[in-house]
Amino acid sequence: MATHYSLVAVQRQFWGLIAAGVSSEEAGRAVGVSNRCGVTWFRKFGGVNPRMRMAQGVKRPRLSLLERERIMIGTSRGESIRSIARGLGRAPSTVMRELEKNGRTRVAPGRYRALHRFGANRGGWDARSGYSASLAQQRTEARARRPKAGKLGRCPALRAQVQALLVKRYSPEQIAGVLATTYPDRPEMQVSHETIYKALYVQGRGELRRELTTCLRTGRALRKPRGRAGVHKGRGRIPGMVNICERPAEADDRAVPGHWEGDLIIGKNQASQIGTLVERSTGFVRLLHLPDTRSAEVVADAMIAAIKELPPTLRRTVTWDQGHEMAQHARISIDAGIEVYFCDPHSPWQRGSNENTNGLLRQYFPKGTDLSLHTAQHLSYVADELNGRPRKRFDWDNPTNRLNRLLSTATETTVATKP
Repeated sequence: MATHYSLVAVQRQFWGLIAAGVSSEEAGRAVGVSNRCGVTWFRKFGGVNPRMRMAQGVKRPRLSLLERERIMIGTSRGESIRSIARGLGRAPSTVMRELEKNGRTRVAPGRYRALHRFGANRGGWDARSGYSASLAQQRTEARARRPKAGKLGRCPALRAQVQALLVKRYSPEQIAGVLATTYPDRPEMQVSHETIYKALYVQGRGELRRELTTCLRTGRALRKPRGRAGVHKGRGRIPGMVNICERPAEADDRAVPGHWEGDLIIGKNQASQIGTLVERSTGFVRLLHLPDTRSAEVVADAMIAAIKELPPTLRRTVTWDQGHEMAQHARISIDAGIEVYFCDPHSPWQRGSNENTNGLLRQYFPKGTDLSLHTAQHLSYVADELNGRPRKRFDWDNPTNRLNRLLSTATETTVATKP
Protein backbone atom coordinates (compact mmCIF):
# COMPACT_ATOMS: atom_id res chain seq x y z
CA MET A 1 0.00 0.00 0.00
CA ALA A 2 2.78 2.40 0.82
CA THR A 3 4.24 1.80 -2.62
CA HIS A 4 0.89 2.47 -4.27
CA TYR A 5 0.36 5.70 -2.38
CA SER A 6 3.92 6.82 -3.19
CA LEU A 7 3.30 6.26 -6.89
CA VAL A 8 0.08 8.28 -6.72
CA ALA A 9 1.97 11.08 -4.96
CA VAL A 10 4.65 11.09 -7.65
CA GLN A 11 2.05 11.16 -10.43
CA ARG A 12 0.14 13.98 -8.78
CA GLN A 13 3.38 15.96 -8.55
CA PHE A 14 4.06 15.16 -12.20
CA TRP A 15 0.68 16.49 -13.33
CA GLY A 16 1.11 19.56 -11.17
CA LEU A 17 4.31 20.37 -13.06
CA ILE A 18 2.55 19.74 -16.39
CA ALA A 19 -0.17 22.20 -15.40
CA ALA A 20 2.53 24.76 -14.59
CA GLY A 21 3.81 24.53 -18.16
CA VAL A 22 6.74 22.14 -17.71
CA SER A 23 7.37 19.66 -20.52
CA SER A 24 6.65 15.96 -19.93
CA GLU A 25 10.36 15.09 -20.06
CA GLU A 26 11.34 17.79 -17.56
CA ALA A 27 8.41 16.93 -15.28
CA GLY A 28 9.43 13.27 -15.33
CA ARG A 29 13.02 14.10 -14.35
CA ALA A 30 11.82 16.46 -11.62
CA VAL A 31 9.75 13.75 -9.89
CA GLY A 32 12.50 11.13 -10.22
CA VAL A 33 11.40 9.03 -13.20
CA SER A 34 12.93 8.68 -16.64
CA ASN A 35 12.19 10.95 -19.59
CA ARG A 36 10.47 8.06 -21.34
CA CYS A 37 8.25 7.38 -18.33
CA GLY A 38 7.15 11.02 -18.24
CA VAL A 39 6.31 10.97 -21.94
CA THR A 40 4.43 7.69 -21.49
CA TRP A 41 2.29 9.10 -18.67
CA PHE A 42 1.56 12.20 -20.73
CA ARG A 43 0.59 10.26 -23.86
CA LYS A 44 -1.43 7.64 -21.99
CA PHE A 45 -3.93 10.26 -20.87
CA GLY A 46 -3.66 12.46 -23.97
CA GLY A 47 -2.25 15.33 -21.94
CA VAL A 48 -5.31 15.31 -19.66
CA ASN A 49 -4.76 15.26 -15.90
CA PRO A 50 -6.40 12.03 -14.62
CA ARG A 51 -7.02 13.76 -11.28
CA MET A 52 -5.53 11.02 -9.11
CA ARG A 53 -6.16 11.39 -5.39
CA MET A 54 -3.82 10.99 -2.45
CA ALA A 55 -4.49 8.62 0.46
CA GLN A 56 -4.90 11.57 2.83
CA GLY A 57 -6.95 13.58 0.35
CA VAL A 58 -10.65 13.96 -0.25
CA LYS A 59 -11.03 10.35 -1.31
CA ARG A 60 -8.96 7.21 -0.73
CA PRO A 61 -8.10 4.83 -3.59
CA ARG A 62 -10.12 1.68 -4.06
CA LEU A 63 -9.54 -1.20 -1.67
CA SER A 64 -6.44 -3.22 -2.47
CA LEU A 65 -6.12 -7.00 -2.37
CA LEU A 66 -4.17 -6.72 0.91
CA GLU A 67 -7.00 -4.72 2.50
CA ARG A 68 -9.57 -7.22 1.30
CA GLU A 69 -7.54 -10.03 2.85
CA ARG A 70 -7.57 -8.17 6.15
CA ILE A 71 -11.34 -7.77 5.85
CA MET A 72 -11.68 -11.51 5.18
CA ILE A 73 -9.54 -12.37 8.24
CA GLY A 74 -11.51 -9.94 10.39
CA THR A 75 -14.90 -11.33 9.39
CA SER A 76 -13.72 -14.91 9.97
CA ARG A 77 -12.67 -13.91 13.50
CA GLY A 78 -16.03 -12.31 14.18
CA GLU A 79 -14.70 -8.76 14.40
CA SER A 80 -17.12 -5.88 14.11
CA ILE A 81 -17.19 -3.60 11.09
CA ARG A 82 -15.87 -0.68 13.12
CA SER A 83 -12.95 -2.75 14.41
CA ILE A 84 -12.01 -3.86 10.89
CA ALA A 85 -12.34 -0.29 9.60
CA ARG A 86 -10.09 1.08 12.35
CA GLY A 87 -7.42 -1.49 11.50
CA LEU A 88 -7.51 -0.43 7.85
CA GLY A 89 -7.75 3.30 8.48
CA ARG A 90 -11.00 3.29 6.51
CA ALA A 91 -14.54 4.45 7.17
CA PRO A 92 -16.91 1.76 8.49
CA SER A 93 -19.26 2.48 5.57
CA THR A 94 -16.46 1.47 3.16
CA VAL A 95 -16.15 -1.94 4.81
CA MET A 96 -19.94 -2.37 4.85
CA ARG A 97 -20.26 -1.59 1.14
CA GLU A 98 -17.43 -4.00 0.36
CA LEU A 99 -19.12 -6.84 2.24
CA GLU A 100 -22.48 -6.04 0.69
CA LYS A 101 -21.12 -5.94 -2.87
CA ASN A 102 -18.74 -8.87 -2.76
CA GLY A 103 -20.01 -11.24 -0.07
CA ARG A 104 -21.65 -14.49 -1.17
CA THR A 105 -24.74 -13.89 0.95
CA ARG A 106 -26.66 -10.74 1.74
CA VAL A 107 -27.57 -9.43 5.18
CA ALA A 108 -30.62 -7.25 5.79
CA PRO A 109 -29.86 -3.50 5.69
CA GLY A 110 -31.06 -3.16 9.28
CA ARG A 111 -28.28 -5.49 10.36
CA TYR A 112 -25.71 -3.27 8.64
CA ARG A 113 -27.06 -0.20 10.36
CA ALA A 114 -27.02 -1.92 13.73
CA LEU A 115 -23.43 -3.09 13.28
CA HIS A 116 -22.38 0.35 12.08
CA ARG A 117 -24.08 2.03 14.99
CA PHE A 118 -22.96 -0.17 17.89
CA GLY A 119 -19.49 -1.14 16.63
CA ALA A 120 -17.23 -3.72 18.29
CA ASN A 121 -18.38 -6.38 20.76
CA ARG A 122 -21.99 -6.14 19.60
CA GLY A 123 -22.27 -9.37 17.71
CA GLY A 124 -19.56 -8.87 15.06
CA TRP A 125 -19.85 -10.01 11.44
CA ASP A 126 -21.29 -13.40 10.54
CA ALA A 127 -18.44 -15.41 9.02
CA ARG A 128 -21.01 -17.50 7.16
CA SER A 129 -21.37 -14.61 4.72
CA GLY A 130 -18.46 -16.30 2.92
CA TYR A 131 -16.50 -13.19 1.99
CA SER A 132 -13.45 -14.08 -0.10
CA ALA A 133 -10.69 -11.54 -0.75
CA SER A 134 -9.58 -13.05 -4.09
CA LEU A 135 -13.15 -13.37 -5.35
CA ALA A 136 -13.92 -9.79 -4.28
CA GLN A 137 -10.83 -8.57 -6.13
CA GLN A 138 -11.87 -10.44 -9.30
CA ARG A 139 -15.39 -9.01 -9.15
CA THR A 140 -14.09 -5.47 -8.68
CA GLU A 141 -11.65 -5.76 -11.60
CA ALA A 142 -14.39 -7.20 -13.82
CA ARG A 143 -16.70 -4.29 -13.02
CA ALA A 144 -13.91 -1.80 -13.71
CA ARG A 145 -13.30 -3.33 -17.15
CA ARG A 146 -16.92 -3.07 -18.27
CA PRO A 147 -17.49 -1.01 -21.45
CA LYS A 148 -18.04 2.64 -20.60
CA ALA A 149 -19.25 4.41 -23.71
CA GLY A 150 -19.17 8.19 -23.42
CA LYS A 151 -22.02 10.47 -24.38
CA LEU A 152 -20.78 10.93 -27.94
CA GLY A 153 -20.43 7.18 -28.30
CA ARG A 154 -23.99 6.57 -27.08
CA CYS A 155 -25.69 9.17 -29.30
CA PRO A 156 -24.90 8.95 -33.05
CA ALA A 157 -26.93 12.08 -33.83
CA LEU A 158 -24.96 14.14 -31.33
CA ARG A 159 -21.66 12.71 -32.59
CA ALA A 160 -22.58 13.61 -36.19
CA GLN A 161 -23.43 17.19 -35.18
CA VAL A 162 -20.16 17.61 -33.29
CA GLN A 163 -18.10 16.22 -36.17
CA ALA A 164 -19.86 18.49 -38.68
CA LEU A 165 -19.13 21.58 -36.57
CA LEU A 166 -15.52 20.52 -36.02
CA VAL A 167 -15.09 20.32 -39.79
CA LYS A 168 -16.39 23.92 -39.93
CA ARG A 169 -13.55 24.78 -37.52
CA TYR A 170 -15.77 25.55 -34.54
CA SER A 171 -13.94 25.19 -31.25
CA PRO A 172 -15.26 22.63 -28.72
CA GLU A 173 -16.52 25.47 -26.51
CA GLN A 174 -18.33 27.05 -29.45
CA ILE A 175 -19.87 23.68 -30.32
CA ALA A 176 -21.07 23.19 -26.75
CA GLY A 177 -22.61 26.67 -26.73
CA VAL A 178 -24.32 26.30 -30.11
CA LEU A 179 -25.81 22.91 -29.22
CA ALA A 180 -27.12 24.23 -25.89
CA THR A 181 -28.77 27.12 -27.73
CA THR A 182 -30.11 25.00 -30.60
CA TYR A 183 -31.46 22.18 -28.41
CA PRO A 184 -32.41 23.83 -25.08
CA ASP A 185 -35.00 21.13 -24.29
CA ARG A 186 -32.98 18.11 -25.41
CA PRO A 187 -30.22 17.26 -22.92
CA GLU A 188 -29.19 14.28 -25.03
CA MET A 189 -28.10 16.72 -27.80
CA GLN A 190 -25.96 18.83 -25.46
CA VAL A 191 -22.35 18.13 -24.53
CA SER A 192 -19.58 19.91 -22.64
CA HIS A 193 -16.45 21.13 -24.41
CA GLU A 194 -14.29 18.95 -22.15
CA THR A 195 -16.17 15.83 -23.29
CA ILE A 196 -15.35 16.75 -26.89
CA TYR A 197 -11.67 17.24 -26.05
CA LYS A 198 -11.53 13.88 -24.29
CA ALA A 199 -13.27 12.16 -27.19
CA LEU A 200 -10.52 13.50 -29.46
CA TYR A 201 -7.49 13.11 -27.23
CA VAL A 202 -7.91 10.44 -24.58
CA GLN A 203 -6.47 7.11 -25.61
CA GLY A 204 -9.01 4.36 -26.11
CA ARG A 205 -12.14 6.55 -26.32
CA GLY A 206 -12.49 6.48 -30.11
CA GLU A 207 -15.74 8.45 -30.07
CA LEU A 208 -14.58 11.01 -32.65
CA ARG A 209 -12.31 10.50 -35.62
CA ARG A 210 -8.72 11.15 -34.57
CA GLU A 211 -7.98 13.21 -37.67
CA LEU A 212 -10.52 15.82 -36.53
CA THR A 213 -7.84 17.19 -34.19
CA THR A 214 -6.49 19.00 -37.27
CA CYS A 215 -9.70 21.06 -37.27
CA LEU A 216 -8.88 22.52 -33.85
CA ARG A 217 -7.13 25.83 -33.57
CA THR A 218 -3.84 24.24 -32.51
CA GLY A 219 -4.08 21.25 -34.87
CA ARG A 220 -2.19 19.13 -32.32
CA ALA A 221 -2.65 15.38 -31.98
CA LEU A 222 -2.00 15.70 -28.22
CA ARG A 223 -3.01 18.32 -25.71
CA LYS A 224 -0.16 20.54 -24.69
CA PRO A 225 0.07 22.52 -21.44
CA ARG A 226 0.29 26.26 -21.79
CA GLY A 227 3.71 27.72 -21.19
CA ARG A 228 4.53 31.17 -20.00
CA ALA A 229 4.77 33.81 -22.64
CA GLY A 230 8.33 34.66 -23.58
CA VAL A 231 9.84 38.09 -23.32
CA HIS A 232 9.64 40.08 -26.55
CA LYS A 233 12.60 41.93 -27.88
CA GLY A 234 12.48 45.67 -27.71
CA ARG A 235 11.65 47.45 -30.95
CA GLY A 236 12.46 51.04 -30.16
CA ARG A 237 10.06 53.92 -29.77
CA ILE A 238 7.86 55.18 -32.61
CA PRO A 239 7.98 58.98 -32.97
CA GLY A 240 4.81 60.79 -31.95
CA MET A 241 2.91 57.72 -30.77
CA VAL A 242 0.04 58.12 -28.29
CA ASN A 243 -0.11 55.56 -25.46
CA ILE A 244 -3.17 53.43 -24.76
CA CYS A 245 -3.62 55.12 -21.39
CA GLU A 246 -4.84 58.18 -23.31
CA ARG A 247 -7.44 56.22 -25.28
CA PRO A 248 -11.05 57.28 -24.52
CA ALA A 249 -12.57 55.38 -21.61
CA GLU A 250 -15.54 54.38 -23.77
CA ALA A 251 -13.26 51.93 -25.62
CA ASP A 252 -12.61 49.88 -22.50
CA ASP A 253 -16.05 48.36 -21.87
CA ARG A 254 -16.87 47.52 -25.53
CA ALA A 255 -20.24 49.26 -25.25
CA VAL A 256 -19.49 51.82 -27.98
CA PRO A 257 -18.70 50.43 -31.46
CA GLY A 258 -15.93 51.73 -33.68
CA HIS A 259 -12.89 50.93 -31.54
CA TRP A 260 -10.49 48.53 -33.28
CA GLU A 261 -7.41 46.50 -32.39
CA GLY A 262 -4.75 45.52 -34.92
CA ASP A 263 -1.56 43.57 -35.43
CA LEU A 264 0.34 41.42 -37.94
CA ILE A 265 0.58 37.64 -38.10
CA ILE A 266 3.97 36.61 -39.45
CA GLY A 267 4.84 33.71 -41.75
CA LYS A 268 7.83 31.50 -42.35
CA ASN A 269 11.27 33.01 -41.68
CA GLN A 270 9.67 36.38 -40.87
CA ALA A 271 9.32 36.89 -44.62
CA SER A 272 5.53 37.21 -45.07
CA GLN A 273 2.68 38.77 -43.17
CA ILE A 274 -1.07 39.44 -42.99
CA GLY A 275 -2.60 42.44 -41.24
CA THR A 276 -5.52 41.91 -38.86
CA LEU A 277 -8.12 44.36 -37.57
CA VAL A 278 -10.80 43.45 -35.01
CA GLU A 279 -13.68 45.64 -33.86
CA ARG A 280 -13.89 45.40 -30.06
CA SER A 281 -17.66 45.67 -29.66
CA THR A 282 -18.77 43.14 -32.30
CA GLY A 283 -15.60 41.08 -32.82
CA PHE A 284 -15.84 41.77 -36.56
CA VAL A 285 -12.60 40.97 -38.43
CA ARG A 286 -10.91 42.64 -41.42
CA LEU A 287 -7.75 41.21 -42.99
CA LEU A 288 -5.10 43.29 -44.79
CA HIS A 289 -3.40 41.78 -47.83
CA LEU A 290 0.35 42.41 -47.46
CA PRO A 291 2.00 39.84 -49.76
CA ASP A 292 5.33 41.57 -50.38
CA THR A 293 6.37 43.68 -47.40
CA ARG A 294 5.29 45.10 -44.07
CA SER A 295 6.95 48.46 -44.54
CA ALA A 296 5.26 51.39 -42.83
CA GLU A 297 4.11 52.88 -46.13
CA VAL A 298 2.49 49.67 -47.41
CA VAL A 299 0.78 48.96 -44.09
CA ALA A 300 -0.52 52.53 -43.93
CA ASP A 301 -1.96 52.29 -47.46
CA ALA A 302 -3.70 48.99 -46.67
CA MET A 303 -5.14 50.27 -43.40
CA ILE A 304 -6.38 53.53 -44.92
CA ALA A 305 -8.12 51.63 -47.74
CA ALA A 306 -9.77 49.16 -45.33
CA ILE A 307 -10.88 51.77 -42.80
CA LYS A 308 -12.30 54.13 -45.45
CA GLU A 309 -14.75 51.37 -46.41
CA LEU A 310 -16.31 51.62 -42.96
CA PRO A 311 -19.09 54.06 -42.05
CA PRO A 312 -18.04 57.02 -39.87
CA THR A 313 -19.70 55.49 -36.78
CA LEU A 314 -17.20 52.63 -36.94
CA ARG A 315 -14.11 54.86 -37.21
CA ARG A 316 -13.22 55.95 -33.70
CA THR A 317 -9.89 54.43 -32.61
CA VAL A 318 -7.45 51.68 -33.51
CA THR A 319 -4.97 50.23 -31.00
CA TRP A 320 -1.77 48.58 -32.25
CA ASP A 321 1.40 47.01 -30.91
CA GLN A 322 4.60 49.07 -30.91
CA GLY A 323 5.82 47.73 -34.24
CA HIS A 324 7.70 49.86 -36.76
CA GLU A 325 5.14 48.97 -39.40
CA MET A 326 3.02 51.72 -37.78
CA ALA A 327 5.63 54.44 -38.18
CA GLN A 328 3.20 56.35 -40.46
CA HIS A 329 0.39 56.31 -37.89
CA ALA A 330 -0.09 60.05 -38.24
CA ARG A 331 -0.94 59.66 -41.95
CA ILE A 332 -3.36 56.85 -41.13
CA SER A 333 -5.07 59.03 -38.54
CA ILE A 334 -5.48 61.97 -40.92
CA ASP A 335 -6.39 60.12 -44.14
CA ALA A 336 -8.68 57.48 -42.58
CA GLY A 337 -10.21 59.74 -39.92
CA ILE A 338 -9.38 57.48 -36.99
CA GLU A 339 -7.27 57.96 -33.85
CA VAL A 340 -4.29 55.59 -33.43
CA TYR A 341 -3.08 54.42 -30.01
CA PHE A 342 -0.25 52.09 -28.99
CA CYS A 343 -0.05 49.39 -26.30
CA ASP A 344 2.62 49.23 -23.64
CA PRO A 345 5.66 47.04 -24.46
CA HIS A 346 5.22 43.31 -23.78
CA SER A 347 1.50 43.77 -22.99
CA PRO A 348 -0.48 41.73 -25.54
CA TRP A 349 -3.45 41.51 -23.14
CA GLN A 350 -4.12 45.19 -23.89
CA ARG A 351 -5.23 43.94 -27.33
CA GLY A 352 -7.11 40.91 -26.05
CA SER A 353 -9.66 40.74 -28.87
CA ASN A 354 -6.93 40.89 -31.49
CA GLU A 355 -4.75 38.31 -29.76
CA ASN A 356 -7.66 35.87 -29.57
CA THR A 357 -8.53 36.46 -33.22
CA ASN A 358 -4.95 35.90 -34.32
CA GLY A 359 -5.07 32.55 -32.55
CA LEU A 360 -8.20 31.65 -34.50
CA LEU A 361 -6.56 32.74 -37.75
CA ARG A 362 -3.71 30.28 -37.23
CA GLN A 363 -6.18 27.53 -38.15
CA TYR A 364 -6.18 29.00 -41.64
CA PHE A 365 -2.64 30.38 -41.72
CA PRO A 366 -0.42 27.98 -39.70
CA LYS A 367 2.87 29.14 -38.25
CA GLY A 368 5.91 28.38 -40.35
CA THR A 369 4.08 28.73 -43.68
CA ASP A 370 4.43 31.27 -46.47
CA LEU A 371 1.57 33.73 -46.00
CA SER A 372 2.29 35.55 -49.27
CA LEU A 373 0.70 32.65 -51.17
CA HIS A 374 -2.78 33.67 -50.01
CA THR A 375 -4.69 35.99 -52.33
CA ALA A 376 -6.81 38.94 -51.28
CA GLN A 377 -9.91 36.93 -52.27
CA HIS A 378 -8.89 34.10 -49.97
CA LEU A 379 -8.32 36.53 -47.09
CA SER A 380 -11.82 37.88 -47.66
CA TYR A 381 -13.23 34.34 -47.60
CA VAL A 382 -11.44 33.55 -44.32
CA ALA A 383 -12.66 36.79 -42.72
CA ASP A 384 -16.25 36.01 -43.76
CA GLU A 385 -16.03 32.49 -42.31
CA LEU A 386 -14.54 33.77 -39.07
CA ASN A 387 -17.20 36.49 -38.78
CA GLY A 388 -19.87 33.83 -39.20
CA ARG A 389 -18.64 31.69 -36.31
CA PRO A 390 -20.59 31.89 -33.01
CA ARG A 391 -19.06 33.60 -30.00
CA LYS A 392 -19.62 32.79 -26.35
CA ARG A 393 -19.71 36.42 -25.26
CA PHE A 394 -22.63 37.05 -27.67
CA ASP A 395 -24.64 34.07 -26.36
CA TRP A 396 -23.45 32.20 -29.46
CA ASP A 397 -24.49 34.87 -31.93
CA ASN A 398 -21.84 35.80 -34.53
CA PRO A 399 -19.99 39.05 -35.36
CA THR A 400 -21.65 39.48 -38.76
CA ASN A 401 -25.14 39.50 -37.23
CA ARG A 402 -24.03 41.83 -34.47
CA LEU A 403 -22.50 44.30 -36.93
CA ASN A 404 -25.51 44.18 -39.29
CA ARG A 405 -27.91 44.94 -36.45
CA LEU A 406 -25.67 47.75 -35.28
CA LEU A 407 -25.46 49.30 -38.76
CA SER A 408 -29.21 48.94 -39.40
CA THR A 409 -29.96 50.66 -36.10
CA ALA A 410 -27.54 53.46 -36.94
CA THR A 411 -29.15 53.88 -40.40
CA GLU A 412 -32.65 54.02 -38.96
CA THR A 413 -31.55 56.59 -36.42
CA THR A 414 -29.90 58.72 -39.10
CA VAL A 415 -32.95 58.55 -41.38
CA ALA A 416 -35.30 59.39 -38.53
CA THR A 417 -33.35 62.52 -37.62
CA LYS A 418 -33.36 63.92 -41.18
CA PRO A 419 -35.79 66.80 -41.74
